Amino acid sequence: MKNAIEPDEAQLNAFMALGEGPVSMLNLLRFRKTAAYPDGRDADLSGREAYFRYAVPMTKLVLDAGGTLDFTGDVKALLIGEVEETWDMAAMMTYPSPKTLAEISLTPEFQDIAVHRKAGLEGQLLIPCRVPTS
Repeated sequence: MKNAIEPDEAQLNAFMALGEGPVSMLNLLRFRKTAAYPDGRDADLSGREAYFRYAVPMTKLVLDAGGTLDFTGDVKALLIGEVEETWDMAAMMTYPSPKTLAEISLTPEFQDIAVHRKAGLEGQLLIPCRVPTS
């Protein structure tokens, strides 16, 4: 398993190829112990605190674009399966379409807050999900 912060080109192309219609994103998040800003600021801040500087305004951007925050919670244990380390938090957010997420990521507001996401996350899995149609 590989945690990452950004999608690679193939992943982004596959996501955009999902086409129109709602897509729910399962976020499995692992936070840094301490925030890691490129300019060295806020070295006493936890990764979780840095990430929430991103998450709160990002949620507003998603809601304003017609999306929903469906769930968020701390991961407490694994019931089935094994991984080297569990995630710290899980969240589910639904976007009207993959295009909506892409458009949000190009806004100046997103660009302003993205530094907090990168400073706070050690890694994540971001899994697009859809309700089966048949």
